[in-house]
Amino acid sequence: MQRTTDPSLGNVAPSVGQSKLFQPLSLGHLTLANRILIAPMCQYSAQDGNANDWHLMHYGSLAASGAGLLVLEATAVSAIGRISDADLGLYSDENQLALGRLLSSVRRFSSMPVAIQIAHAGRKASSDVPWRGAAQIAPDALRGWMAEAPSAIPHAPGDVAPASMSKEDLARVREEFVATAKRADALGFDGIEIHMAHGYLLHEFLSPLSNGRDDEYGGALENRLRFPLEVFAAVRKAVSADKPVWVRISATDWAEGGWDIEGSVELVSRLGELGCAAAHVSSGGLSTAQQIPVQPGYQVGFAETIKQATGIPTIAVGLITEPNQAEHIVASGQADAVAIGRAALFNPRWPWHAAASLGAQVDAPKQYWRSQPREYRDLFRTEA
Repeated sequence: MQRTTDPSLGNVAPSVGQSKLFQPLSLGHLTLANRILIAPMCQYSAQDGNANDWHLMHYGSLAASGAGLLVLEATAVSAIGRISDADLGLYSDENQLALGRLLSSVRRFSSMPVAIQIAHAGRKASSDVPWRGAAQIAPDALRGWMAEAPSAIPHAPGDVAPASMSKEDLARVREEFVATAKRADALGFDGIEIHMAHGYLLHEFLSPLSNGRDDEYGGALENRLRFPLEVFAAVRKAVSADKPVWVRISATDWAEGGWDIEGSVELVSRLGELGCAAAHVSSGGLSTAQQIPVQPGYQVGFAETIKQATGIPTIAVGLITEPNQAEHIVASGQADAVAIGRAALFNPRWPWHAAASLGAQVDAPKQYWRSQPREYRDLFRTEA
């Protein structure tokens, strides 16, 4: 990767042993060895919601990356809550057994903490996989189903409108989140991230662009916060007290009249009162009218604003690709940690290279110790 020369990205590496990026971080009772997270990234490779050999290969590689935490992809709380029919799920005994095999295999050779992101796709459900265009699959099609959402407002022009959820539907979905969280807790995941971002169900309740309800779950900000807060509180209560639970949010819709940073600050503040361990701050995904000024670190300012306003630990994500850039974000206090996604797919050893660049140490499987270049002979932590 080409190094950035933008001084705002922290162009000068710190001295050996002083890297803030490689200092421990506590998320509730969970302590991470460093402040690099592997962000959840959908693989669209499950069968009936079940993890398989692709997931074992994929997550096995990332578990050897040296990051402080690995977060599994968006895992649906119900079959109709999947983005696509190839999404991972944790809503059945078969799903739980498959994920258990995956987690057990990864942990045989990696001590890296593993968390899981639990999600409901809302009106963006019944979509095709990205490499086939990701368009909605109509409910009457062979692989399609009727999506559900706060209101009968389609995601994109020409889409079939989702079913507007009744009070009974809200209670059911809330319990589906709880049931999935209990399954994750029983499997021994080290943390649970609730997906409230990228235009999926809980984000849809937050945004005026997708929530047109006229009951206590729509309208004013207080009402639009209600269901996401209820889901978080129910999950937090249902799992082990020492299990950190946090959220991923979209800080803004990047669209006129949509969800914004002020609402995000209020949301995270209220979540903090309920025991939220962190806010993983992304943006966008709700509206096809979004106008996103994509550039390196374009979402970091949102993480900084939320951190300063709420005191809740934040995780910055989005076009963070350079070690010095990541170091600057953490060392300057803009966020407590960074998450890398596409950069980790391109380079599954990104944390190794970051540690080498920043004069830090990283964990690596002993089978790989001999790969250590001579100029970085203290890069890997080795047994005494």
